[in-house]
Amino acid sequence: MIRVAYHRHIDPRVCVERCVASLGMARPDLVLAFCGGKLDPDVVLPTLRDRLGGAPVYGGAAAGAITREAYGYSGLELLLVGFQGAEVTPRTVTQELGQDEEAAGRTLGAAVREVAAEDAVVVVLYDSVASRPPLRLHPASRIVRGFHEGLGGHRVCLLGGGLLTDMNLSDGWVFDGERCRHHLALALVFPPGIEAETVILHGCRPVSTFMEITRIDGAEVYELDGMPALGVIERMLGLPLGEAQGQELSLLATLGQKQGDPFAPYDENAYVNRLILRANPETGSVTLFEPDFELGAKVQIMGRDNSLMLESVTEGIAALNEAVRDGDNLLALYIDCAGRASARSGAPVEEAELVLRDFAPRIPFAGFYSGVEIAPFQGYSRPLDWTGVLSVLRRRA
Repeated sequence: MIRVAYHRHIDPRVCVERCVASLGMARPDLVLAFCGGKLDPDVVLPTLRDRLGGAPVYGGAAAGAITREAYGYSGLELLLVGFQGAEVTPRTVTQELGQDEEAAGRTLGAAVREVAAEDAVVVVLYDSVASRPPLRLHPASRIVRGFHEGLGGHRVCLLGGGLLTDMNLSDGWVFDGERCRHHLALALVFPPGIEAETVILHGCRPVSTFMEITRIDGAEVYELDGMPALGVIERMLGLPLGEAQGQELSLLATLGQKQGDPFAPYDENAYVNRLILRANPETGSVTLFEPDFELGAKVQIMGRDNSLMLESVTEGIAALNEAVRDGDNLLALYIDCAGRASARSGAPVEEAELVLRDFAPRIPFAGFYSGVEIAPFQGYSRPLDWTGVLSVLRRRA
């Protein structure tokens, strides 16, 4: 049995009590909870465990929640997914991130290898915010790289997302079953009888030719084709140099790296895009969400295109509906970049609303707004930016 419940209320105790009542499970084997940043986790978690008979609660902060009944990102949302029964309940592994995220990912992957069947579905959730100010994120690319190394060739279907309290990247935290913790990664390892059918929803177009990264330090890109990166990007987009300290770039553009044949016709599914976290007019640099682009990499400036985003939703959901039409479907899990919400993207309609409208109505649906999305991409799971990752968990045929 898998059930989903949602509620929104300014009082965390009232929110929990009403959400638990809607869930309708006296003592589930495990609960996955996504909690808005304006709800006090130190009230939510113990109240949840008390009302659920001491059931372990995993999950953590979410910039918003998406369900069949309602969705929102006010910070007052609480989303619960209850699991009952050995055939559907995931096992859990946790790992502190510390200062070396790649080593932490390696340890987490090795631990998952010990408990995961071949091709098992694994969902990794982690605290996105490493420190502030200045803002530093726990990079998903390093966590995932280490995780794959720790697996040592053991195949899994890896999905996941970064947990945030709000769209301003103010904070993040993780529920580890009993406590609320910072700087933690959590892996949910599903039983071998469950598989996932996944679609990735995109929404960026290239607005430049290929350019070479000629100076970079970690996630900070200083030069493109030998020129200050910030100036190149703003000229391509027609923005005044340095206006608003370059922060408007995070809403308008990404840097994209095309996978495979660079001369193949445009295909949104061929790009790994990186959001711009901040810009520095003094150094002419931009800082990306992830530090996985390297010196000499060929990239393009990608314009965030709301019409393409909504078109991608329509086409992707239609393809997923067809793929799961005859399956024994248990749960749809939607990991949606917080930047795709209309409050951030400026889209005329909520992308989540379009997903809910078109997606198969018979399948229980639970979604949350994330910082980074992790999904299988061209045969290898990796972090993605400004995407929606919709996975249907179902029984293997």
